[in-house]
Amino acid sequence: MIDAPFPSATPKLDTRLWPTVLGGWALAAIVLCLAYSGAIATLRFPDPDDAMRLLEVRDWLGGQSWWDVAQHRLNGGDFAMHWSRLVDLPIAAAMLVLDPFFSTDTANRIAMTVVPLITLLTLMALVAALTRQVSDVERAKLALLLAPLSVPILYQIRPLRIDHHGWQIVLAMAATMALLGRANLRNGILAGLALATLVTISLEGLPVAVTITAVGALAWAWDPSRRAALIGLAITFFVAALMLHIATRGPGAFTAVCDAVSPGWLAVLGVAAVGLSVATLIGARSLAARLGALAAGAGAGACVATLAFITPECLRGPFASLDPLVYNLWYLKVSEGLPIWDQMLVPAIITIASPVVGLLGTALALRRTSGVGRESWAMLLAILLGAFAVSLMVQRAAGTANALALPGAAWILLAMLERARRIVPVLPRILATMLALIVVSPGIVAGTVYSVSRSNALPGGAVTQLTDRVACTKFSDVRGIAILPPSVIFAPLDLTPDLIATTKHRGIASGYHRNVAAMHRVIATFTGSPKAAEAMIIASGAQYVVGCPALDETEIYKHFAPNGLWARLERGERFAWLTPVPIAGSPVLAWRVNNSSRAPLSGAPVRP
Repeated sequence: MIDAPFPSATPKLDTRLWPTVLGGWALAAIVLCLAYSGAIATLRFPDPDDAMRLLEVRDWLGGQSWWDVAQHRLNGGDFAMHWSRLVDLPIAAAMLVLDPFFSTDTANRIAMTVVPLITLLTLMALVAALTRQVSDVERAKLALLLAPLSVPILYQIRPLRIDHHGWQIVLAMAATMALLGRANLRNGILAGLALATLVTISLEGLPVAVTITAVGALAWAWDPSRRAALIGLAITFFVAALMLHIATRGPGAFTAVCDAVSPGWLAVLGVAAVGLSVATLIGARSLAARLGALAAGAGAGACVATLAFITPECLRGPFASLDPLVYNLWYLKVSEGLPIWDQMLVPAIITIASPVVGLLGTALALRRTSGVGRESWAMLLAILLGAFAVSLMVQRAAGTANALALPGAAWILLAMLERARRIVPVLPRILATMLALIVVSPGIVAGTVYSVSRSNALPGGAVTQLTDRVACTKFSDVRGIAILPPSVIFAPLDLTPDLIATTKHRGIASGYHRNVAAMHRVIATFTGSPKAAEAMIIASGAQYVVGCPALDETEIYKHFAPNGLWARLERGERFAWLTPVPIAGSPVLAWRVNNSSRAPLSGAPVRP
C-alpha cells in the first residue's frame, strides 16, 4: 500500500522536477519544430480557425477595438464572431516584441510557433505538478514525458496551432490541480479563477468546468472540512467570470447569446455559487443531508430553471438556429465536433485509448493507495470520468481527457517498468519495456498507422477522381489567387480563412455558426443550379468565384449535388456569366464574374 504525502498547501512544482520538465519540453519542442518546419516556413495553418485567429490578432493590433472580434473582411463587413480576446493576448504580446525586428510575415511565423510551445511547457509543468501531488516524483517525471506523446494533446498544442483549445486543456489541468491541493480558501479561489477563464475563452469548457465543480461539491459532502475550498471555488468562478465577461465584451456584455458567456449563463453560475454556499451551512449533519442540500440548492434543476427563465433558447444549444442545409452539409461534416460513434475507427481509437489506460491506472492507484492520497486519486478519477464522457460526445474535447489521464497512465507505466526490470534475460526485458511504453501511449501507434494510410491513399484517390486535373491537397493552395487584383472572392467556407489571412482579398463567409445566412448562401450557391447560383453570386458583389478540387468541402458539395454549380464547374462546363481565369502554378480554379454589380469592398453590408 502506498501512503501518498499530503497535498501541498499551494499547488506548485517540486524543484526536483524542473530539470526534467525543461529537458523534456526542449526535446519535444525541437522535434515538433523539425516535424513542422515545412508548415512553419510556408505558414500552412493546421486549421481554418488558426488563420482566423491570426487575422483577429492582427486586426486588433491594427486598430480594431478590443471589444470588436467581428471579421470585417467577410460578408461585406458584417460577420460576427463569438471568440474571446483572452486567447489573443499571448499571441499579440509575442508579435509586439517581434515586429520591431522582423517583417510581419516572419513575426507571424515565430509567434505562431513560440506561443503553442509555451502552452506545451505550461501543460507539461502542470502535468508534472499534478502527478507529484497525487503520487511521487518518479511518476511525475514519467507523466510529463508522456504528454508530448499524446496525439489529441499534440493536435491542439503544436506549432501554428494558436486557437483556444490548447489553453482550455491547460486551464482544466490548473483547476484540477488546485482542487486536489489542500482544501483551503486559497486553492478554491485558484480553481475558480481557472474555471472562469476556461469558460470565458470558450463555453465549450463548461461541461468540464461543471464536472470539476461537482467533484469539489461532492468532496465537501464527504468531508465537510472542505467548506472553505468549495465556497472559494464557487464564488470566485461566478465573480471572475462576470468580471472577465465585462472586460472582454464591453458594450455587448448584456447581449443574450448561447454560444459564449452571457447574462443567462452568468445567472446560472450565480445561482450555483449561492446554492453551494448555502448548502455548506448544513455542516456537520449527515452525508445524505449534505447531498440533499447540494441537489436542492445548486443541482441541475435549479440551474436549468434559471437558464430557462432568462434565455430559454439556450436550452436547445448554440447550433439550434442552423437551417437544414447548413446543419447537414457543414455541422455534421465537422468531425471534431461529433461524438465518438460518428468517427472513423482509427481516430476513435486515438481519442479514447489513452483515457481508458489512464482510467485503469487511476483506479488501480486508488485501490492501492492509503491515507490522504486516496482522496486525491478518487477526486481525479471522478474528474477524468467526466472529461472522458465529454470527449465521447465531442471529439475535440479529447485533449483535456488525455491530459487528465496522464497521472494514471504514469502510475501504471511505472508498475509495468518495475516488473520489466525484474526480468533477467536482456531481450525479454527490452521487449517488456517496449510493450509498457506502447500500452500507455496507444494513440501514437494508432496515429502512425492512420497517417501512413492517409498519405498512401490520398494522392492516388485524388488523381483518380480528377483524372487530368491537379488536385488541391491543402487549404494554402488557394493562395495562388493572390495574383488577382484585390477583390471580393466567392469561395468555399474552409478555404476563406486562409484566403483572407494571406492575401488582400475579401470573402463571403466561413464556418462560424453565428452567420447562418452567409454560410447558407455559400453552400446553397455551390450546390444549387447555375441559374440560381448566378443570382446569389452577383447579389453578393463578388468579382471572382474560387474553389479547390478534391478538398473535403468541395467533395461534399459535388457528391451532394452532382448537377450543382461546383460539380459542373469542376467537370469543365462553361457558363456565360463566368470566365475561367488561369492561376499559374496552382491547382486552384478561378472564374471572373461577368456583369457583376461590382459592390464596393467596404461600406454597407451585403446581406443574404
